[in-house]
Amino acid sequence: MECKTSDALKRYNDLIKENDELYRRAAKKSGLSECEFWILYFLRTEYGKPMQSEICSSFYLPKQSIHSALRKLEAEGHIVQTEGGNKRSKRILLTEQGKTLCEKKVDPIVKAEKAALAGLSEEEQEVFMNLFEKYNGKLKMNMQAIPEKGGGIS
Repeated sequence: MECKTSDALKRYNDLIKENDELYRRAAKKSGLSECEFWILYFLRTEYGKPMQSEICSSFYLPKQSIHSALRKLEAEGHIVQTEGGNKRSKRILLTEQGKTLCEKKVDPIVKAEKAALAGLSEEEQEVFMNLFEKYNGKLKMNMQAIPEKGGGIS
């Protein structure tokens, strides 16, 4: 069983790294940093007026990188940050210029993703999502069981 699990883990890691690389290349090809790309992707696909804190919690990237990318996108006229519920929270909105940029740089990626999913039957999509969600849940639970720095292994 250990051998099969090790083989599966290697295969999973290879696939996830390949998937990451596909998005890294897409961002590079579009002339955007990865962080800028993911912010625009989020704004384009979430269809809301997210708070800056929501963007930060959705990315699993360093907050400083997100803040820097937001400042750059705002300086270039692609987004505006407006008052949210308080002075520390800002809503992020695409400008018309930002929407045009997304049409060129983000929408083709979303279209490619939708076409890839459409290549799977509805049943396959459901199985894929359910298994990936189950795996992430189990991994998260197992990761939480790892002792904090200073505890555990001597």
